[in-house]
Amino acid sequence: MSTHNIVQKKRIHLGAAILLGFFALLFFLLIGRFFYLQATGEAHGHNLSEEASERYNVNKTISATRGAIYDRSGDPIAEDTPSFNLVAVLDESLTTNEEKPRHVVNPEETATKLADVLEADRSEILERLMRNSKQVEFGSIGRDLPLSVKQEIEDMKLPGIGFIEGSKRFYFNGKFSSHVVGFARANDDGVVSGVTGIEKMLEEELKEQDGSLAVKTDNKGIKLSMNSDVSYVPAINGKNVHLTLDKTIQTFLEEAMNTVAKEYKPERIIAIVADPKTGQILAMGSRPTFDLNTREGLTDNWNNDAISYRYEPGSTMKIFSLAAAIEEGVYNGSEMYQSGSYSLPNDPVPVYDHNRSGWGMISFEEGVQRSSNVAFALLADRMGTDTLLEYIQAFGMDKPTGIDLPDETTSNINYNYYRDRISTAFGQGSAFTPIQQIQAATAIANGGKMMQPYVIDKIVDPNTNEVVLENKPKQKGKPISEDTANKVLDVMESVVSSENGTGRPYSIEGYSVAAKTGTAQIPGPGGYLSGHGEYIYSITGMAPADDPELLMYVAVEKPKIAQHENGAGPVSGVFNSVMRRSLQYMSIQPDETQQSAPKKKNVGVKVPNLVGKSVQEITTGTQAPDYVVVGEGSKILKQTPKAGREVIKGEKVILLTEEAPPIPDMTGWSLRDVRKIANLLGLQTDISGNGYVQKQNIMPGTPVEDGNSLVVELGSNRSLPETEEPEPEEETGEEQDEEATEEDDS
Repeated sequence: MSTHNIVQKKRIHLGAAILLGFFALLFFLLIGRFFYLQATGEAHGHNLSEEASERYNVNKTISATRGAIYDRSGDPIAEDTPSFNLVAVLDESLTTNEEKPRHVVNPEETATKLADVLEADRSEILERLMRNSKQVEFGSIGRDLPLSVKQEIEDMKLPGIGFIEGSKRFYFNGKFSSHVVGFARANDDGVVSGVTGIEKMLEEELKEQDGSLAVKTDNKGIKLSMNSDVSYVPAINGKNVHLTLDKTIQTFLEEAMNTVAKEYKPERIIAIVADPKTGQILAMGSRPTFDLNTREGLTDNWNNDAISYRYEPGSTMKIFSLAAAIEEGVYNGSEMYQSGSYSLPNDPVPVYDHNRSGWGMISFEEGVQRSSNVAFALLADRMGTDTLLEYIQAFGMDKPTGIDLPDETTSNINYNYYRDRISTAFGQGSAFTPIQQIQAATAIANGGKMMQPYVIDKIVDPNTNEVVLENKPKQKGKPISEDTANKVLDVMESVVSSENGTGRPYSIEGYSVAAKTGTAQIPGPGGYLSGHGEYIYSITGMAPADDPELLMYVAVEKPKIAQHENGAGPVSGVFNSVMRRSLQYMSIQPDETQQSAPKKKNVGVKVPNLVGKSVQEITTGTQAPDYVVVGEGSKILKQTPKAGREVIKGEKVILLTEEAPPIPDMTGWSLRDVRKIANLLGLQTDISGNGYVQKQNIMPGTPVEDGNSLVVELGSNRSLPETEEPEPEEETGEEQDEEATEEDDS
């Protein structure tokens, strides 16, 4: 073999060895990479397992809804509604076509335009748009935006500006029994939960649970057919809470309190309206209050004063002392006594009437009418203060009522000394809550049967339509007989109707009212406060007097009244307005003679089934409902309320005659009627204010289209025959500030 061949052969072997080594190295690199990927699951900083899961597994969250809160008629008080959070995309890499940018191109111009719409500081918005982030949100100024604001921003076509759709808790009436309903809000993680009131107390019932859907797909995104590749967890909506509150009566109360608060600027107003036959609370409110949506005013008062504020009630307490005296047989209305002052054993300071000189020798009936402290001191003395305490306990005034609301407090009965015991008979010395007085007064209005107050009617699971809780009227006891209750009502009625009665300013034309007024002293440093207006003025009243359908308590603390005024002005401003309008709303017919004939409640008119019938077949007349035909069709397609439902005089029955009808003129409509047509037409509603419709965003005659949102503004300047205020009566000078000049009775 030649030297050339040997060299050639060595070169071939060397080349083969190099190739073998190269492929061996490549093999070991691939094997090493394989084991590395197996061990770490990452490549170039990407988690391959997660990306594969994202590509082949589709996971979706199914949103659930927090439970709604309704009034007694099923009208919503609180619901989850769609909302939008503003976001800005700052990542320039997302823009692939410069003519259609997908990021914020001009931060200065964008900030200026957004500031105008959001009514926010331009510099704050610009600071967010200049951040070194791919995407930013705008905090509270860009959170929970309504549909109208979203549409306005979208119309400006700002590059890189978008929205994340969500939901928010919406309260339909703003300031509406705010301390009872309470509010819920989202935390930093977006989880909504109750903070105060029923929203907090019933958090477990109202809370929703989102569901989920997980589906496996192939590399083309097509769902695999195997059942094992689908995981579904259903969304569970929160339970719906139905309250005993009546939205109409509560609106009457809110309006009246607003008027009195504006005119007299009191430190506090407390008011409760109840059905004395059942104990249901129809309305409850106070001032100061707060807006449930904006929380404006919340820091002024967190507490529900109707159940958590105890104070010396003054002469409204005399109702129960009178009932005890009648039941014990020590009250004789025609018996005479010397008014003015009454000396207690071993006590140098007498009990005085608010008119210290008294009215001479007067009957006990006149003493009650004039709210004489001496009369009740004598009655307490006769029956014995231990017996009086037994009746106070029988009326449930020594313990909480057990109303289904959070943070109820109880009374402070001061019975240490004889003077304290006597003073308790006419409302001084011992302190009670408004709700305790309401519960006790149900016995007077309900034939001796005392009913426990409650505000939760029922709780319904919307997922199954199961009623999981339903409250029924509960009798707490019978502290007095029916005969005694009727006699107390007669005397209370004379407090309003008698020329000597302190309740004369609370008479309501067409209705007999049984009431007892009160002017309570307020403890302060070194004794009771003194001075004009430095009292808690109150009334416990019920109507019609012969068979009360409504029971009401109102207290106004330290109103700014002129020297010639007394506490009747601010208190009657709430009581008279709400009581009269509520009786009329309930169709309780007035008795012009105000004789003690039974008043009959008008149960309303049943709505007939008109679906499928011709418009010409509608029957009109004085006993027929108020029909509103929506559309130009000749045949009725839908109606609300449904057939068989009872409606009261003035309530509308909406009849739909075509699928996309023109919107009617709703000026002067009630909120209840607005919601009827919105539900019938499938409109989203955005409602502001209280009272009756003043403005609507959809012009009358405009055809309704899918996605329309109805925005209405309510106001209280509608003039209705059933709610007109009477001309103010001249001051008679016959009502005095009870206990206003009384000595410290502690």
